[in-house]
Amino acid sequence: MKRVTLTTATLNFAMLLSCFSAVTIAQTPSRAIDLYKQGALKLDKGELDVAIDDFTRAIELSSRLVSNKRSTHSTNWKESAESSESASVTVVDPFTAKAYNGRGLARFRKKDFEGALEDFNQAIRIRPGMVEPYLNRGAAKSAIGDSTGALADTERALSLDKNLASAYNNRANLRYERGDLDGALDDLDRAIELDPKIPQAYYNRGRVYSDKRQYDAALENFDRAIKLNSQIPKAYEERGYVWMMKQNFDKAIADFSRALELDPSLPYSYLNRGLAFLVKGEDTKAEQDFEKCLQLDPGRKAELGQRIEIAKRIRAASRQ
Repeated sequence: MKRVTLTTATLNFAMLLSCFSAVTIAQTPSRAIDLYKQGALKLDKGELDVAIDDFTRAIELSSRLVSNKRSTHSTNWKESAESSESASVTVVDPFTAKAYNGRGLARFRKKDFEGALEDFNQAIRIRPGMVEPYLNRGAAKSAIGDSTGALADTERALSLDKNLASAYNNRANLRYERGDLDGALDDLDRAIELDPKIPQAYYNRGRVYSDKRQYDAALENFDRAIKLNSQIPKAYEERGYVWMMKQNFDKAIADFSRALELDPSLPYSYLNRGLAFLVKGEDTKAEQDFEKCLQLDPGRKAELGQRIEIAKRIRAASRQ
């Protein structure tokens, strides 16, 4: 269930927008704040390159460090930022950390994970007590396969804010990847308790229940995720799989079709919709879906052959 929340969720755009009250206006150039706001709005619209440019200019305007209890300005911003975790350095303008975090989010969404990590690192160096960069850095580490580092950052975020629903959602992902279904379920229950309106948490909980073969509970959670956000293609895909397991092939086909309307690049949806068509005796449609699946993911050929044989047996049994 490698489902890092990018709303996320997980990458906290809501926190990004709500941070203005935390900014010390007297220390922050007004132009930097304006650029930051512009970047946040562009990020929300998916205009990532423009957002990165706005955040970069905000960083340039707000990057000011001085020695603790001294008035002399540092002559080396990079050197000062590197050492700002120590007690000998005070960040005059903590807003800079927010700008780095915002740029990191934009880079994450462009799948520039290394660039995102650099930005989240800078934000943490400037403000070690700020929650968002730890949570976001954990998501970036997860994306590059560093599950140990991701878990450590997520735990750190929770140590700073034990009521952070998205952190529980992210930790559930990491526990799921390690095969700890019960631990993942506990975290997802807590995430939903804290914030009942996170569609990703319901989606992830549906995945856990599906793996535990508790299909009715899985359906309930996928339904809730879709009700909260009807534009998540994977929610339809996973719900379609559950309908397959319950042998309701018409509903499975409807869900896979909806998933493909939202995202035509899902080989798994083509594969399973094809199997559902095959069970129903609609062989031409099945072959078209199998062909499309292998175009998108040729590596599934062996799996597809095995599952076709199973589908044929199910069809034969249903006709007896």
